[in-house]
Amino acid sequence: MAIDSIRQMTVEEYFAFDEASEYKNEYIDGELYPMTGGTLNHGAIIMKTGFALMRRLIGSDCQVFGGNVRNRVSPTRYLYPDISVVCGTPETDERSINLFNPVLIAEVTSPSSLDYDRGDKLRYYQSIASLRIYLVIDQQQPLVELYERHDDSWQTEEYAGLDAVIPLPALNCDLPLAEIYAGIEL
Repeated sequence: MAIDSIRQMTVEEYFAFDEASEYKNEYIDGELYPMTGGTLNHGAIIMKTGFALMRRLIGSDCQVFGGNVRNRVSPTRYLYPDISVVCGTPETDERSINLFNPVLIAEVTSPSSLDYDRGDKLRYYQSIASLRIYLVIDQQQPLVELYERHDDSWQTEEYAGLDAVIPLPALNCDLPLAEIYAGIEL
């Protein structure tokens, strides 16, 4: 993600601009942030993670969404996570553009986004009442940081190596790192 903002605008101006734009833009407290493209590994890891989650959630009431779904973090913050999962009925605005109730959000890091994904973005996502799981997935090594809500606090666990398996009790499944990183040259 580029951390340089374009200009100040209202939420309504942002919606109009973003929906007419050829690329995605995130919006934080009045500032617009254009999203940049990723590497081949970044894109492959997103797809493999989404596919692994989809396979495990077949037959459940959960749905997996890709990075083209905008999540409302607050009335003044809108982000495009790499992956969102909703269980039950998705809560959206009247046009089904902004998702309000993700249970899981995953971000695949890039060197330029690592600090942001673990810092401000983590805090933004943790403010979503429905969110139970936030995954920060490294694209340079088999490493996933799991942030999981337990009652009113968040616990962090790190999973490293291709033999590691991430337990996701909120989704009633596990997620093996071997599937996230299958075929990826690191």
